[in-house]
This record gives sequence, C-alpha cells and structure tokens, in this order.
Amino acid sequence: MSQVAIAPARTLGTIDDKVFGGFVEHLGRCIYGGLYEEGSPLADERGFRQDVLALLRELRLGVLRWPGGNFVSNYHWADGIGPRPERPRRPELAWGGEEPNTFGTDEFLAYCAELGPEPDSVAPYIALNMGTGTLAEALAWVEYCNSARDTYWAARRRANGRDEPYGVRYWALGNEMYGEWQVGMMTAEEYVREAGRWARAIRLLDPQAKLVACGETGLTDWDPVVIDGLAGLVDYYSIHIYTGSDDYWTNVLQPHQAERAIRTTAALLDRAAYRQGLPRTPAIAYDEWNVWYRTMPEDTGRGDLAERYAFDDALAVATYLNIFIRNCARVRMANLAQLVNAIAPVVTTANAAAVQPIYYPFLLHARAALDAAADVHVDGPVVSPELPPGASRWPHRIADLGPFALVDAAASVSADRGRIAVTLVNRSPDEADDVRLVLRDFVFAGPAAVTTLTADGGRPAHLGAPSPVPGLSPAHLAESTVPGHGSVLTLTVPPKSFTVIEAPVAASP
Repeated sequence: MSQVAIAPARTLGTIDDKVFGGFVEHLGRCIYGGLYEEGSPLADERGFRQDVLALLRELRLGVLRWPGGNFVSNYHWADGIGPRPERPRRPELAWGGEEPNTFGTDEFLAYCAELGPEPDSVAPYIALNMGTGTLAEALAWVEYCNSARDTYWAARRRANGRDEPYGVRYWALGNEMYGEWQVGMMTAEEYVREAGRWARAIRLLDPQAKLVACGETGLTDWDPVVIDGLAGLVDYYSIHIYTGSDDYWTNVLQPHQAERAIRTTAALLDRAAYRQGLPRTPAIAYDEWNVWYRTMPEDTGRGDLAERYAFDDALAVATYLNIFIRNCARVRMANLAQLVNAIAPVVTTANAAAVQPIYYPFLLHARAALDAAADVHVDGPVVSPELPPGASRWPHRIADLGPFALVDAAASVSADRGRIAVTLVNRSPDEADDVRLVLRDFVFAGPAAVTTLTADGGRPAHLGAPSPVPGLSPAHLAESTVPGHGSVLTLTVPPKSFTVIEAPVAASP
C-alpha cells in the first residue's frame, strides 16, 4: 500500500497553462501531411487538416512552438509569406529534405488561433534563426508579426491580409546552438555575444517581447556560461532532455533526469540573479521533451522520426507531466516535441488521424490541472532496479536519484482551495496498489471522480473510430466514483496505469 499525503494549503507555485505546450517542426510529416495538407478532402480551404485540428484542440494547449528545432537554423521566414505560388522552394539542411514554404508565418499564426478560438487562442512561440539568419532578419520578423506602425514589414503583413498585429510574445534566440548537428553551431561565449546583441535590439523594437535563451540540460559547461551572460536579458532559459529505452525500468524512470536538470538549472539561474543583483530570475522553458528512442534519422536515412509508442511510453510521459507540476514555480513553459507524425501523439494517413498512447496522459493532465501545485509526499513501496548500461540511446545516469517510489504523484488545487486534482502513475509492471490519499488540514467534501488509463481493460480510449493506422498500441479508460471519508480516500490503482482523481475539498472544521 502507498500513502499519498497532500497539503492543499501548502502550495509549491502556480501552474502556468504553457506547461501544457506543444511543438511542431518542419520535420518529416509533422507539418506537410500532418497538420497541413493542401488538397486533402480532410482539409479546409487553408490546408488545415480538420481531423488533426480536432484532436489537438482536445489537448488544450497553452502555447505552440514553431518552426524548429533544428529546422529553424536555415529557415528564412520571408520565404514563407505572400502568395503561395510565388514562394521559393529551398533545400532543407537539418533533416535532408526540401522546404516548399507553403506553411509559413501567417499560416502558423492562423493555426494557433484555430487551436483555441479568441479570446483563448493558443499562444504562439517562434524560434529565430541564429544559424544562417541575421539580426536584421529577426527584427523584420518581429516587426511583421507585432508592429502597428506604418513601416515596411507591418505594411507587408497588411498586404498579406492581416491588418492588426499578431502580438507574438514568445521568441527563442536560436535552437540548440551548442550542437554540432546545428547549422551555425557556436561556442557558449560566441552565443552570449550574439544573443545579447539580438536581445537588446528586439527589446528596443518590441518591449513586450518575452525572450528565451538557448540552454542545453543545465548539466553541461554550456549552461553556466550562457546563464551568467544572459540572465539579465531574457525571460526564460530553455532546456531539452529526451528519454527512452527498450528496458522497461530505464524507460519509465528516466524522466526523473528532467527533475535533476530543472533543479540544477534553477540553481544556476538563482546564482546568476543573486550575483548580478537582478530584480527577477528567468523562468525555465522546457521547450523540447518526449520519449524518443526507436527511430532516429540515421536508422531510416530520412528525417521522419515516425515513432510507434507503447503503453510504457505513456507512463513515462505521465511522469514528465507530474514533474512539471511539482516544479511549476520554476518551469513556466514545457513543449511536447512533436505533435503530429514525428515522435508524436497524433499520427495520420491520407484518410484519417489517430492517437497513440502518449496522447492520453497529456489529455488527462491538461484537463485536470488546477491553479496551483500542492505539496505531495509518497510513502510506500520503492524500487531500485538494475539499469543495464547502454540500455538507452541517451546518456542519462539516474540510479543515484533512487530509490524510486513505485507510485509517482502530483497534485493541484483550485485558487479557492475548493477542488483538488491528483495524478498517480503506478509503475509496477505486475502489482496493483491500494493507494490511500490523506489530506492535511482538509477533508473531502464529496465523492471523487476517478479516471484510470491502462493498456487493457475498460473501454477503448480512442476518440472516435478505432485506429485506422496499423501497429498502434491500444489504451483503455475506466471511470468510477469513489467516496472520501473525512480526510482519507482509498482506491486501487492497477499495475502499469495512470490515474486522475478529481474531488471537492474543504478546510477541516
């Protein structure tokens, strides 16, 4: 049995809806043949696949990052505006293809608006080209999107059919500029000099812009140099960590490396803010994360990254999201990479769209999350598995973070402390757990709604018809109601499951 103690009055921070963010890159079939497919009977007159749009709307994304990723370091945004027949076709250097430029800035921003109709449009987040791009090009892009003046690029936007500024707030100063795979790779010192110039200039053009510095993992020599150099100029510092392995325990536990990266990055940011006397500390944007290990570009000779997910991967994704909730005071944005076809929860054929198991923990988390994270402590069975060396493509070492609770937990509460949502991941491969939820200084004020996601049993979780894509793993949902007794609620969570508990609560008399 595991006991999960929850203190609704002791909050860890507010939860920003941008923690439930996504990322779409010009990679494989993510854009073309994914969310956008001109001429398809499933697309509208703009080329937006309506079946894909409907599935992504369900995720209630808070922010959407585009156009890369590695792609952005050779992307010249002005190629992708204006009449489509006049847009040039360019070689694509990151993934070895060709870019037709039919999906560009105006299409992306229209897509963000479609994902969440006004006034709840999904916030757009654009990465700037610091590989082959120039500062003048970046400033022109900001002007095109955000200027209300009678200037050249604002006039071009109006001529292209958009009178009002788009108001894009989030801008990344490049992508993974530390990597040898990146066009225009820089040293940390070079990046600080260049990104500092760009940040100062963008702020002069648009003081409302929120700038994101390019970080690595918080654990490398790059990070302290860049944080010390840019902490006073940016609003966010990004980190990227992917995980995944054919070994079960490595796969479901490796996301805890993200927790280490968040702690380390936060400490470096705190150190820089203190030493420099900064009035505020940049937040963390965990703007690329996912389980990714089966399909790499070198395996296929092409950059499609068409990963096929199993249910174990859904448990890892659920754990990532628990981690972001627990660390919401520092992580103010997180972007699942990617959303369609390439290492994605949604996949398409020419005739239909379907979802993979990793879709559901994101869906359930985003629906359940309330205003603030509550302090949670798990007391129960733990595991310290042997993690085979070389079991993962990724070099993360996590054994020292153990032992790990078999049940991983996070909780959130409403601003008025009248509701609570608890998310539980039972990582035991073969044992159910009788979990006892115990509220501190609060009681359950009514029955709890319980939703449990498993690989089998219950009703199929597919939204709509069964999957039209061969080889997709199934996932199943079970829904129930469980009464609370005073401050205690007890339920059984199946092995290899993700469970969401939502209930009204009240302060103890």
